[in-house]
Amino acid sequence: MSNQNRIPVAILGCTGSVGQKFVELLSKHPWFEIKELCASDKSAGKKYKEAVDWFLPSPLPDIVGEILVQKCEPVLQSKVVFSGLDSDVAGDVETKFAKAGYKVISNSKNHRMDDNVPLLIPEVNPDHLELIKFQNYGQGCIVANPNCSVIGLVLALKPLLDNFGLEAVNVVTMQAVSGAGHPRVINLDLEDNVIPLIKGEESKVEIEPLKILGRLNKDRISFINFKISAQCNRVNVSDGHTECVQVKLKKKTSVEKIIQTWKEFSSLPQELKLPLSPTKPINYSDEDSFPQPKYQRNFDKGMAVSIGRLRTDSIFDYRFVITSHNTVRGAAGGAILCAELMKAKGII
Repeated sequence: MSNQNRIPVAILGCTGSVGQKFVELLSKHPWFEIKELCASDKSAGKKYKEAVDWFLPSPLPDIVGEILVQKCEPVLQSKVVFSGLDSDVAGDVETKFAKAGYKVISNSKNHRMDDNVPLLIPEVNPDHLELIKFQNYGQGCIVANPNCSVIGLVLALKPLLDNFGLEAVNVVTMQAVSGAGHPRVINLDLEDNVIPLIKGEESKVEIEPLKILGRLNKDRISFINFKISAQCNRVNVSDGHTECVQVKLKKKTSVEKIIQTWKEFSSLPQELKLPLSPTKPINYSDEDSFPQPKYQRNFDKGMAVSIGRLRTDSIFDYRFVITSHNTVRGAAGGAILCAELMKAKGII
């Protein structure tokens, strides 16, 4: 697609941490062009460069910095809207946009568990986009990006489920500071410390995968039936969530076969060669001390999941470690990949 034919898009919540990552990833996107930026009333009317406290290491693109920030109201020319809004306001705002005919791709939690809203990981459940047909938004729709820890976890579980079946999963997360929001706004006591609570996180990790891995049943999803237990911790890492996972499988297998299954995993985004799709969704490392977020969070545009340390488990069947980039694959990048799939399917 030429630059002249790029699809105009808007970003809601453009000044926050997820909004800034949307700006960074979309500013040079081959299919989408940032045309409008929206934020709170206190930012509206200012140029973006004046309204935002830009903290990403990459420079704010000059052309985006000159865009005038608008209120989050459905009066935009762009019909594709990426939402990085805080959950306190996202639900109502996103609904208003969808009812007004906008295609809303949301990174907020508010609509994730709605019966007819796809909770989408493009490599895992692209068929769930069929739910859009049952939304009561006319030409508009809402598609939800899952929780940042859930995306890495489910990408690791999907090949295991398909090949060996799953009976139970236990996961302990060590989640990066960037997942908590704007670094100059949040106040976390993380120096020489671990915080064993991320409010509301454990319930998301325990329930969202059951919908994502569930079966499409006309206008809703029949959740898959296995148990997930989660403990979620905040640790002093800049970017990249790490997860220690134990799984009980339905079929007996071997370490070698599981690793082969992960390495061979590929799906529709890879077939379609979507711009942000990783060449290999899963990278397995044989080095004993990997994966580590510092070295592997940016694999394949920050969109790949790194797995390592697969071994047998004395309580479950197997255990392993996952690392994935929480603000790219787990947030803005994952949402953009959803939009790319929607374009490829003619929804956008």
